[in-house]
Amino acid sequence: MMTFDAVLCDLDGVLRHFDHAVQAEIEARYALPLMRTAFDPAVIGPATLGLISEEEWAESVVVALGGDERARRAVAEFIAVPFTVDEDVRALLARAQERVPVVLVTNATDTLDEHLDRVGLTHFADAVVSSARVGVAKPDRRIYEIAAEVAGAAPERCLFVDDRLENVEAARSLGMTGVHYRAVADLAAVLM
Repeated sequence: MMTFDAVLCDLDGVLRHFDHAVQAEIEARYALPLMRTAFDPAVIGPATLGLISEEEWAESVVVALGGDERARRAVAEFIAVPFTVDEDVRALLARAQERVPVVLVTNATDTLDEHLDRVGLTHFADAVVSSARVGVAKPDRRIYEIAAEVAGAAPERCLFVDDRLENVEAARSLGMTGVHYRAVADLAAVLM
């Protein structure tokens, strides 16, 4: 039985998944460190804080990889890698949503709305707290406070789910119940 007033859930790595095999294949084919470069905090950080667009972020990745046409093609393919929704997670969250608000809390870029629309999640959650919109990213405590406020729940009455342990620990430091997501069973155990 749930003992909280809101579920705050990460998007990437929990509800939405990118095809890592395709990403690895692109990286190997171009012999470029795409993952490490694209997700280097110094490179991705400004995009997740809404300081630059996803397009500007992509260009900064191209530049970091040498700025030539090969890097440009590799980054274009990398950004276009498909993503899917974990339907089991969606079902668990929908069941929880019958009792409490579900808020997606994500470090995202300015294209989040387009991405949610592409996989049918535009109207799924009660609210979405995007780092690019609010100007703070996980694990900054302010994004958790914003999410709890949006959910209408005190932090200590929120369940927070994320696949990154540092984000879960940050939520726990505010008194939230934290779940380090590794598999659907992790979520099912606290929502059932």
